[in-house]
Amino acid sequence: MADPNTTRARPAGATGVIVFADGRTIWGQGFGAEGSAVGELCFNTAMTGYQEVMTDPSYAKQVIAFTFPHIGNVGANAEDVEASSAHALGCIVREPVTRPSNFRSEDDFTQWMADAGRIGIAGVDTRALTRLVREEGPPTIAIAHSESGEFDLDALRQQAADWPGLEGMDLAKDVSHDQLFQWSDGGWELGEGYKLNHADENAPHVVAIDYGAKRNIFRNLVEAGARVTVVPATASFDDIMKHDPDGFFLSNGPGDPAATGEYAIPVIQQLLETKKPLFGICLGHQLLALAVGGETEKMFQGHRGANHPVKQCDSGVVEITSMNHGFAVKRTGLPNHVKETHVSLFDDSNCGIELTDRPAFSVQYHPEASPGPMDSFYLFEKFVGMMK
Repeated sequence: MADPNTTRARPAGATGVIVFADGRTIWGQGFGAEGSAVGELCFNTAMTGYQEVMTDPSYAKQVIAFTFPHIGNVGANAEDVEASSAHALGCIVREPVTRPSNFRSEDDFTQWMADAGRIGIAGVDTRALTRLVREEGPPTIAIAHSESGEFDLDALRQQAADWPGLEGMDLAKDVSHDQLFQWSDGGWELGEGYKLNHADENAPHVVAIDYGAKRNIFRNLVEAGARVTVVPATASFDDIMKHDPDGFFLSNGPGDPAATGEYAIPVIQQLLETKKPLFGICLGHQLLALAVGGETEKMFQGHRGANHPVKQCDSGVVEITSMNHGFAVKRTGLPNHVKETHVSLFDDSNCGIELTDRPAFSVQYHPEASPGPMDSFYLFEKFVGMMK
């Protein structure tokens, strides 16, 4: 990409800016909320589902560069969200956000971003920005939007330089629900919305630990035939067991799994001792691996998108999956009672494990999609079948 250092002067009409910790500066058109934010820059290759992405709690403290150029074309609505609020700090897009053109639209994306208090920057060469992340790894940036076009570039650069980065950062407690609740929604149908679950009281009962869960995970558990009780990330073993669960679910979430593991791993180890079925996704996958003696590491650029091919090690079957993670389980050093079940065909990184001495398994990717393909729903059926 062209060196953003070529000029720090604001071009005429620019109302948005991206400032790197080293002072590189990229100008654009701000939209959504005014203000500034600092965090890690990453890119997402999904062609649809920008609302789901922006509200995914796993994106806490991150700014998303969408590689698909036309973000906002289908507008915004109250159904296509994965949490009650937006968790990504902001987004960067190639083209200006246009008027919505979709029969489900209730608002335009610009207004939705403003209402969510999130900053957008349009008019940026996102392909060049993606190449930068691929070559340098995810940088820390500050983004700002001001309709007046006035920015303190030195202060923004200092904010980016001072930000400590995601390694060692526990964010699960920040995005987890702090109260337990029963989940009732099932799958979505056109014209009907999300179906209310009237599960039999005798249906398998799963207690889901919320480290920053997406709603569609709970919906898929319901669709597979489970009753779902959600507990906070900091729930103790006794807090979980008092609900008399038939199995346990470890959710996705943001931050460094080793940091979250300081309080989560002892609880997971106790849950494993019950020998009841356990299923983990994304951060939950990493926490399960840590709980049984594995290790995790920060990835150079991470995986984020809705088109990631993953191979089942036993069958050779390839699933196209949705992913969002910047940490991964190390393939080397897994204990003897841990079997690797899935690997990425992009970079050969670990994407799934299963314990051979008890009914517990996990995957790095997002089988609930939202957005993304539904190749992996069988994992929810497998888990509920184990509880039955």
